[in-house]
Amino acid sequence: MASTRRSQAASDRAGRFVQSDGSHEPYAAFRPRALPPDPPLRVDAKLHRLLDRANQALGRLDGITLLLPDPDSFLYAYVRKEAVLSSQIEGTQSSLSDLLLFEHDAVPGLPTQDVEDTSNYVAAINHGVRRMAEGFPISLRLIREVHAKLMAGTRGGDRAPGEFRRTQNWIGGTRPGTARYVPPPGHEVMPAMGALEKFLHDQPEPTPILLKAALAHAQFESIHPFLDGNGRVGRMLITLLLCAPDDQVLSRPLLYLSLYLKRHRDLYYEHLQRIRTDGAWEAWVQFFLEGAIEVAESATDTTRRIVELIERDRQRAHGLGRASGSAARVHDLAVQETILTIPWTARKLGISEPTVAKALAHLTQLAILAEITGRQRGKVYVYREYLALLDEGTKPQP
Repeated sequence: MASTRRSQAASDRAGRFVQSDGSHEPYAAFRPRALPPDPPLRVDAKLHRLLDRANQALGRLDGITLLLPDPDSFLYAYVRKEAVLSSQIEGTQSSLSDLLLFEHDAVPGLPTQDVEDTSNYVAAINHGVRRMAEGFPISLRLIREVHAKLMAGTRGGDRAPGEFRRTQNWIGGTRPGTARYVPPPGHEVMPAMGALEKFLHDQPEPTPILLKAALAHAQFESIHPFLDGNGRVGRMLITLLLCAPDDQVLSRPLLYLSLYLKRHRDLYYEHLQRIRTDGAWEAWVQFFLEGAIEVAESATDTTRRIVELIERDRQRAHGLGRASGSAARVHDLAVQETILTIPWTARKLGISEPTVAKALAHLTQLAILAEITGRQRGKVYVYREYLALLDEGTKPQP
């Protein structure tokens, strides 16, 4: 038992591995200590600089959305990008294009299970953000609600959606005795999550929001409170904390670390395990803050490029003379939805299908939109350059 041998010499700063009893095959389950870390987190000069840079990067990201003609339209696609990336970490193979086509029912025959799982992620994060906007605090109840939305009707939908587990789970291997990591047993989940909820509410002491998000995410993953979906809910928790009204760093859910964690997956898991075995909270927080800076700066740059693209193409649509009115309206809708079909666009805009078809033809001739089926009937149009900007880093890996 490698984890048991490591635990014997490891710091118990984050918790300790406890030998199971009553099992035919012994294993060690981790019992996390309540946050904040004890001894306290050592925020040296390097961590201070990273924390300052991360806060500044988040401030720039939040401010850049003021330049967007329709921030909610951008958010529509950006949330879906995060859903794709977070789901890919768990092994799904759907792309952002797959998800958008699925939501528009535009191309029958897509492999739906992966896409449905990803679509549930969108529903779950939107539910959490909406509930907080209504005044509901981040709490165990909200976490369970988000999980229920995530798991509804999916492959793990029969594994107690919206309920904390009462039985043992594990990560890697076929059973706890061969697992890479074994979280606390079922009867310890509720006390551990109750302590995490107190930390989220600044008990026993306030914690700066970025440090709180870093510590809370790692603690959630160590507890692994659900039978399935823990990674996705844990990543959602970061975004929800940064958007929470009490600490609101971001006015909209714009920071998602899944691309960073996907690129550094092995290092991510290594940091989480070193917290458990060595109490290495500082190394994890440094990794987390570096990710927040990288992702916020990248998202800010992408947003600027999107603003420039939308404005350039809007001017081109307005230069179409008599056809400019309908073409501009269709272009605006493409900004919101990314993918369009003729019947759906006609219903959405309240104009005739022939008028929509002509507008789409004009926008296609300008290379603003592209038809992607090659069919004579049931054509599907995509705002290709806009999608390409959002799609960066989301291609499933073979």
